[in-house]
Amino acid sequence: MRKLFYWKLKAREIKLGERTAILGVLNVTPDSFSDGGKYQDPDRAFARAVQMEEQGADIIDIGAESTRPESARISAAEELRRLIPVLKRLRGTLTIPISVDTYKAEVAERALEHGAEIINDPTGLTFEAQLARVVSNHDAGLILNHMRGRPETWAKLAPLPDVMGHIVRDLEATVSRARHTGIDRSRIVVDPGLGFGKRKEQNSAILARLHELASLDLPILTGPSRKSFLAHPTERETLFATAAAVTAAILGGAHLVRVHDVLEMRAVADVADEILRQAPGQ
Repeated sequence: MRKLFYWKLKAREIKLGERTAILGVLNVTPDSFSDGGKYQDPDRAFARAVQMEEQGADIIDIGAESTRPESARISAAEELRRLIPVLKRLRGTLTIPISVDTYKAEVAERALEHGAEIINDPTGLTFEAQLARVVSNHDAGLILNHMRGRPETWAKLAPLPDVMGHIVRDLEATVSRARHTGIDRSRIVVDPGLGFGKRKEQNSAILARLHELASLDLPILTGPSRKSFLAHPTERETLFATAAAVTAAILGGAHLVRVHDVLEMRAVADVADEILRQAPGQ
């Protein structure tokens, strides 16, 4: 079952629920876990963004700081140095919205000034709570991702006894904090944060119980693409594993999926959507 939502951004709204929305991942980093360094050059990043829109992406999600396990934090100045040239190239080119993956209020402010319409906070307001005020001031969309601890400490974290119950409670509190800064519910999407401090087997449990996030009455995003719990010996095998996880997420109620392989996952999502439409009660 997937409820319909209208996700409000600054100058448009996106209907969520009839068809799974695809966020195409564009990392402009030297050290992201699967494609670090590939799109650091603004021209290459520009070409990839245009290609992803052509392949069926509904949103381009740009990240300029890696949050892979054991990654180190970078300054806002360095993050902006990587990000702003790409946003300048893309402004006025795409017909779909741009999301920026950042937890820094300063970076969010500049990104929104340069045409981004969504901020995807990988920390769920736990690193810089003032980011919510920036989003509110710009009437932007906000993705709240669930993160445990910090990337440099994830390997030391014990498994959660009730992973999905913990995530639902944490995200409910995070949404409440965002609302208290003036962000309307119609601008918020929640993400259970596959990886992000969860043990390998717990990511499968999250997908199996994803429907429990519907209790928050908000659109649901998942980002299983190429995550370590899906890793196989070859890229092709990992692609198929990602396809299985994307299918499970959609059948579990995800409104949006964040993926690297847009062309392939658009086809996967289209089939999963059709299966969902045939479910009793839809």
